[in-house]
Amino acid sequence: MTRATLLRLPRPLALLFVALAAMSLAGCGVNNIPTYEQSAKAAWSEVLNQYKRRADLIPNLVESVKGFAEQERKVLTDVTEARAKAVSVQVPADILNNPDAMKQFQEAQNTLGGALRQLLAVVERYPDIKSGQNFLALQSQIEGTENRISIARRDYIESVRRYNTEITTFPGRLWKMALYPSAQEMATFDIPAEDQAAPKVDFGTGK
Repeated sequence: MTRATLLRLPRPLALLFVALAAMSLAGCGVNNIPTYEQSAKAAWSEVLNQYKRRADLIPNLVESVKGFAEQERKVLTDVTEARAKAVSVQVPADILNNPDAMKQFQEAQNTLGGALRQLLAVVERYPDIKSGQNFLALQSQIEGTENRISIARRDYIESVRRYNTEITTFPGRLWKMALYPSAQEMATFDIPAEDQAAPKVDFGTGK
């Protein structure tokens, strides 16, 4: 069937023909778009879960290191303020399709992560704090959470890459046109490649 003939067909028949053509050329694949979309949403839920776990741990961590000298208390303030900003960022329902909202969310979390690393670096100067059982337990939990955040972000990035590729390349574009016209590209994280390749985080307790 020529393109001119296809254009003369009623729209429903034309869409049906496109779908059948895609099926004949690439097997089925009809469920790829919703399957990849659900996978990306599940990965995003895990990202949110791990960020929340980190935010929940920070107040106890800050409480356990209040023995800092006065001139170094700024790191406590920075962490507290960064946490408040991170948890106050509104996560709109359309964040997965909203690059600006995703960027705002990411920047707040990155700021908190940087402040937290600075806090744990300063603790190295305080043996009494560093050796405390409460601090060690919290530090271990923070390290584990940072590792899980890195892995969750990496998995989300890969899920979004697969989904976005499906709806923008052949034959997924045909399925999108025929069956999933509302499918939109998802926003992703913009993080350094080394963070994706090596998610292991160690603040020093692994020595």
